[in-house]
Amino acid sequence: MTTVNEKTPTDARQLVNKLWNYCHVLRHDGVSTIDYVDQLTLLLFLKMAQERAERKLGRELVVPQHLGWQTLLDADAKKLKDHYDDILEELGEKGGALGRIFHNAQNKIRNAATLKKLIVDLIDKENWTSTEVDIKGDAYESLLEKAAEDAKSGAGQYFTPRALIDTMVDCMLPTPKDTIVDPACGTAGFLLAAHQHIQERYGDQFTREDAEHLATGGISGVELVEDTARLAQMNLLVHGIGRASGEALIKVEDALADVPSARASLVLANPPFGRKSGLASVDESGRVSREDVSYDRTDFWVTTSNKQLNFVQHIYTLLRVDGRAAVVLPDNVLFEGGAGEQIRRRLLQDCDVHTLLRLPTGIFYAGGVKANVLFFNKKRARPERPWTNKLWVYDFRTGEHFTLRQRKLARHHLDEFVKAYKPGQPREEREESDRFKCFTYDELIARDKASLDITWLRDPDLEDGDNLQPPEIIAQEIVEDLQAALNEFAAVAEALQLAKAEREGNVVDE
Repeated sequence: MTTVNEKTPTDARQLVNKLWNYCHVLRHDGVSTIDYVDQLTLLLFLKMAQERAERKLGRELVVPQHLGWQTLLDADAKKLKDHYDDILEELGEKGGALGRIFHNAQNKIRNAATLKKLIVDLIDKENWTSTEVDIKGDAYESLLEKAAEDAKSGAGQYFTPRALIDTMVDCMLPTPKDTIVDPACGTAGFLLAAHQHIQERYGDQFTREDAEHLATGGISGVELVEDTARLAQMNLLVHGIGRASGEALIKVEDALADVPSARASLVLANPPFGRKSGLASVDESGRVSREDVSYDRTDFWVTTSNKQLNFVQHIYTLLRVDGRAAVVLPDNVLFEGGAGEQIRRRLLQDCDVHTLLRLPTGIFYAGGVKANVLFFNKKRARPERPWTNKLWVYDFRTGEHFTLRQRKLARHHLDEFVKAYKPGQPREEREESDRFKCFTYDELIARDKASLDITWLRDPDLEDGDNLQPPEIIAQEIVEDLQAALNEFAAVAEALQLAKAEREGNVVDE
C-alpha cells in the first residue's frame, strides 16, 4: 500500500512541472520567473479561498463574493484585466494576512488571453485544498527555489539552501512553546522548517493550544521587500501556518529601524549580505545623498553602517534572556575591526557564543559568498565574568567543493557536523576532531581584534597537486572569489566617496 508520504514527492514534482512549464509561455509576454511566482501567489490565494468557502463543513468566506475566483472565471477576455485590477486594489486595502498578500499587488500579465488561460487551464484544474497541505506546500516551495535559480531575477538573495536551513533547525531543536522569529525572512524558509520540525518531533504531543500559539504569532517574520513578503505569507498559508482570515505573520518593514516590540526565544536568520544599511547616490551636481546608512538605535552597542553587524546587534536585542540564535553571517563579521571588534567582544561577554560552522563556497545563489553560521544564547548581564566559555569551530570549508549544479549541497553532507554538535546534549560531551576544535574565551579575546576567523586545516588541493578538483569546479570557485573581491572593492570605493563628500560638507541626509 502506498502511503501519503511516499507519493507526496512525486505529486509535488508533477505539480511543479505543470506550473513551471507555463512559465515559459509567460516569458514571451515579458514576465520574469520571480514575477510569475508572484502572480501565481495572487491567483492561488483566490482559488484556495473559493475552495474553503465551498466546503460543506467549516465554511470560511475570506474573500468577498464579488471579488472571488468565480468572477474571474466568468469574466470575458475584454473585461478580465480591468476586473482583476479592481480585485487586487480592493483586497490590497484589507487588513491581516489577506491585505499582506494583496497590498500593492499588480497584474503583470498584460495579455488578457494569457491571463485567462492561466486562470482556466492551469490553476482552476487543480483542487488546491483537497489533498494534504504538504503536497501543495512542497510544490510552492519548489517553485520559489526554481525562481531563485534564475540569476537574472536576483531572487536568490531571498533563498537560503534548504539543506543548510534543515541543519540549523536540527541543531536548535525548536519546540511548540518557542516564539520563533526570522528578522530577515525572505520567502520564510526558516519558519517553515522550524514548524515542520516541531510537528514531526512532537507528533501526538503537539496540542491544539500549541498549534494556536504558532498560528497566532509563535512563528513570525520580517521582510523589507513587499513582493517577497507576499511570497513568504503565502508560503506559510499553503503549509498550514496561520489563517487567511487572521493576522499577517509577516511584517513588511526595515527590521533594523526600531527597537523590537516583542522578544523571541529562538531566532533563525540569514540576513542580507551587503556592506551598508542603505543606498547612496550622486546627483547631477555631484552631491551625495544617503538613506539610512546607519541606525541611531539606543539599544545597539555601536553605531555602524555595516548591515550584518547591525543585524547581529538587532538579533541580540530581539532575543529574550536565555533565548538562542543561529545566524548566517559573512566572513567580514568575524574579523572586521572597529565596530566589528567591539560587537564581537560584547557578544562574547554577554552571550554564550558556543558554536561556529564555517561554510564552503558554492552553496548560495548569490555568487562570491563566504559565510558561516554562528550559534549563541543570550544571557543576563554579568559584567564580572563573560558568559562565553568555549567556542567550538567546525571547519566545513577547507577541502569541500560545491556548486549549484554539479555538486549541490545536500542535508547528508552536514550529518557529521550535526553529530559533532550533539543537539540537546551537554556541550561537555563534545569531542574534538580534525574539523572540530574548541577555543577558550581567553584564547579568543587575545586574538588580534578578537577575530573569530579561525582556520587550522590545510587545503588538500594545495598538498596534493595530483588530486585537484575538476576544472568546472575550480573555475566556479575562481569566479566566486573574484566576485567576493569585487564586492569588497565596491564597498570600499563607496565608503571613500561618502567620506570625501562628508569632509566637503556635501552630504544630504534624508
